[in-house]
Amino acid sequence: MPVQNTIRDLYRKGESKSQIARTLGIDRKTVRKFLKVDDFSPPPPLPKTHQSKIDPFKTIIDEWLEADRHVFHKQRHTAKRITERLVEERGYEGGYGPVQRYVKRKKEQIAAVRPVDEPLDLVWKPGSLQVDFGVADFDIAGKREREHYLTNSYPYSNGGFTQVFGGETAECVCQGLKDTFEYVGAVPCLVVFDNASGIAKRIKKTVIETELFGRFRAHYGFDVRFCNLDSGHEKGNVERLCA
Repeated sequence: MPVQNTIRDLYRKGESKSQIARTLGIDRKTVRKFLKVDDFSPPPPLPKTHQSKIDPFKTIIDEWLEADRHVFHKQRHTAKRITERLVEERGYEGGYGPVQRYVKRKKEQIAAVRPVDEPLDLVWKPGSLQVDFGVADFDIAGKREREHYLTNSYPYSNGGFTQVFGGETAECVCQGLKDTFEYVGAVPCLVVFDNASGIAKRIKKTVIETELFGRFRAHYGFDVRFCNLDSGHEKGNVERLCA
């Protein structure tokens, strides 16, 4: 029921069928079908069939995926990792395929009920800047080292600037922004950040800037916006440049 409820909730709030389809990434026909349903009684039980090897482990998989909603997205379980844990910790004797299919369905259900916080910017105005960090290996003085690089991207013009730093601290962010402002010769009106890494901390939906970054922003006078968690599409231009 998660997808059906989400569709009906959005429809009651005034969104069109086309908007709902785009928001949830589903076909308009699916939206129309679920909006026409008026009987939500559960289907009659089917005759018992042979139990899949994955069935006894669905509860623990659900618990792991639910817990993943509260951790950094790069540390969340993949279907491969879940299969490994089931084999090592729970004695699972099945294959990867059933786990992969179940995890895929479950993640789609979780995504369907995630709240939509605000509309996305589909067309970026001049003077907007997207900022994100990436990680890569660099050859430095004959030695390969893993470093962080800060990419500042102007989505309106599709221009971008990248600098390498030893970390993802507020000092690195401020220095990278300052260098970009001076190179371009102008300060953007809006700077869009990822998950507040280095320059702020997030407490639920509230973002608290560090003192250093707050002072830096006050000096240059630009507006700031922090993306929602797991929403790389909200700053797709810089995500593409960082890839």
